[in-house]
Amino acid sequence: MKPPYRVVAWGGGLVAAALLAAGCGTGGVASAGGQRPDTSRGQQLFTQNCGSCHTLSAAGTSGTIGPNLDNAFAADVKQGYKQSSIENLVLDQIRLGSGQVATYTTNKKFTVGTPMPANIVTGQDAVDVAAYVASVAGAGGYSTSASFASLGTNGMAIFKGAGCSGCHTLAAAGATGTVGPNLDQLKPALAIVVRQVTNGGAVMPAFKGKLSAAQIQAVAQFVASHAGKK
Repeated sequence: MKPPYRVVAWGGGLVAAALLAAGCGTGGVASAGGQRPDTSRGQQLFTQNCGSCHTLSAAGTSGTIGPNLDNAFAADVKQGYKQSSIENLVLDQIRLGSGQVATYTTNKKFTVGTPMPANIVTGQDAVDVAAYVASVAGAGGYSTSASFASLGTNGMAIFKGAGCSGCHTLAAAGATGTVGPNLDQLKPALAIVVRQVTNGGAVMPAFKGKLSAAQIQAVAQFVASHAGKK
């Protein structure tokens, strides 16, 4: 059975409706065992575990796989929603994941995005990340994801900058992600990596149109020639 679609309204002030619909607008503070959130640790955990998928200007991340978190919450911050309400919404999203995310676009069509796995971080770590995101997301208004063009054709730079390191383990890149396959164990051939990066598959998005053909070839060459080697 396919996971159910979850309709997510990001940006344009629509998250405010999501806050109310989710019953999270009560001002309650997310916590784990009564321990107060540590936003400094939350920033570190966000950068390590979430930054490859999300843009958040305060964290210096520019992932494009998941929603731009500045844009997701900018309208809510401007409208004066309590930080604790945003914190609880983010915490719920971390705990539950997203299933298959269906976004209702301005041209009245649904587009299905990459699912977010549940429990990327857990326990107090999840609370700390949620508190950090709520404290900074949208505070400076809307932001734009960085272009991958600046990465050039350096395979390692593309692997790190395009978000691969947040999802995959690859010792040569210092990557320890666990969302996608362990590339050191898989040791994929060049042609397989090119096809996967180009077309995506499972929870991995397609990078065709995001990375140039030369960039796809470069990152695939890097993975194929370094996987399983230290």
